Amino acid sequence: MIAGAGFAGLTCARGLKNAPVDVLLVDRNNYHLFTPLLYQVASALLDPGEVARPVRELIRPLGNADFRLARVTGVDLERRALKTDRGELPYDYLVLATGSQSDYFGNASLAKHAMGLKQMEEGLALRNRVLSRVEATQWIGDRERRRNMLTFAIVGGGPTGVEMAGALSELIRHVLKKDYPHLDLGEVRVLLLEAEDSLLATFDPALREAARRSLQRKGVEVMLGARVADVTDQSIRLAGGEEISVGTVVWTAGVRGSEVGALLGVKLLRQARVPVDKTLQLPGHPAVFVIGDLAGAVDGANPLPMLIPVAMQEGRRVAATIGDMVRNGGASAFVYKDPGTMATIGRNSAVAQLGRVRLSGFPGWVMWLTVHLVNVVSFRSRILVLINWAWDYLFYDRPIRLVLRAYDDHPD
Repeated sequence: MIAGAGFAGLTCARGLKNAPVDVLLVDRNNYHLFTPLLYQVASALLDPGEVARPVRELIRPLGNADFRLARVTGVDLERRALKTDRGELPYDYLVLATGSQSDYFGNASLAKHAMGLKQMEEGLALRNRVLSRVEATQWIGDRERRRNMLTFAIVGGGPTGVEMAGALSELIRHVLKKDYPHLDLGEVRVLLLEAEDSLLATFDPALREAARRSLQRKGVEVMLGARVADVTDQSIRLAGGEEISVGTVVWTAGVRGSEVGALLGVKLLRQARVPVDKTLQLPGHPAVFVIGDLAGAVDGANPLPMLIPVAMQEGRRVAATIGDMVRNGGASAFVYKDPGTMATIGRNSAVAQLGRVRLSGFPGWVMWLTVHLVNVVSFRSRILVLINWAWDYLFYDRPIRLVLRAYDDHPD
């Protein structure tokens, strides 16, 4: 049984295709989300259906896999049962791959007023927020009030924050300016706040500086050493006491393991990650594996980063291990191979760090486009994503500028 249909869980299920086992995937959503492009949903470039596909569609070719829509509420390690809001599910082997969630570090004001960018609902809510704010300013005569409503602060200078800041600035300056001819770009501010002294901490220093310069050319105000202390619905207060008038705050500065880790009754590691041994098994429970962002796997003394390549490699390793164990074999240790990392700053600009190779500007952007297009979850999605990217590149136009509000679902 696999809890979680993200990159780790889905990769593990696919790795078990030819194993003599029945696979049951459990997730609270009925879709797999290609999270690297969620910010493009939030910035009105891609439609949700282009970055997410139904789980049942994706596992259809496997033959030995099924899916249940449910939320995990507990794990009975002794009875080997996964508890869900729909009932209990017995397992022979359990793979926990429930991912991560935003971490506000106990700051109640952040949790209340900042918008996350981890789930599809959050991406759609942010898109609605940006478009609604620009629309609302058409009715407001007070310049300072308009300026507050048109100030967007992205907190966190990692890849997600950098990508979101660049995409948001381009959306407003290149696309919405055509929709709203009276929009004064002098009233628009896109801020990127990073608590440390540089962006993209895991990148080469030259690439960090290239990313900063590229963002500034796109109209993003980069503020380094800017640690957020408090947030209201109208402002941000920094640790140094400075207060900035802000209408929208997007939080990308911290993540932690999903709430499922706390259900295991074990002492969690930093970022609420679950301790695992070298084979990714839960200590004392060889039938339970933890992979992806939830797993506290280490490389030597250093925890592995919460990245998709880590999750997918762990998924493949655990699938092979379970196949071996079913055939009376043993578990094998997981060894991570770093394929590199990259981040796009927007049109014609990205940074890529692939082994000894360092790319920035247009070459980095081409590399970023190629890698992400190849890894989009289905062929249909690749075609649609490519069309929308080309349309935006050629015509400075984004097709998904819709403010959509769904009614609450009726309870079952």
